Amino acid sequence: MIPVSPRRIFLARGPTDMRKQFDTLASLVRSQLGEDPLSGDAFVFTGRRGNRLKVLLWDGAGFWLLVRRLERGTFAIPKAAQASGSGAVMVSDVEWRLLLSGIEILDYRQRSRYRRPEPTDVNQTSNPC
Repeated sequence: MIPVSPRRIFLARGPTDMRKQFDTLASLVRSQLGEDPLSGDAFVFTGRRGNRLKVLLWDGAGFWLLVRRLERGTFAIPKAAQASGSGAVMVSDVEWRLLLSGIEILDYRQRSRYRRPEPTDVNQTSNPC
């Protein structure tokens, strides 16, 4: 799907001019979303009609700009992301795949699951020997 794996995926709120390219979208990420475009996160922008997406992604060496246009229909963008305003809505990998598959993720509730805590520092682990 995406040639590199982003850490997180953010949907920009409201429609974006689909004529914008790398540098303009990167500046939108900084100014409107308050995020760092060089973070390795994916930033998704939608067109006014809802049938186009642009994904801006930094892979460590340069930007990827992925564009998807539907020939028929529209993407089922969550209501929180359709609202105009600054900021972005973070979506999980599963939500992202559902969105691209055309499945609406408007009114669902995810049950809480166990998540293993992230290790803070490798040097802090105690050695039993």
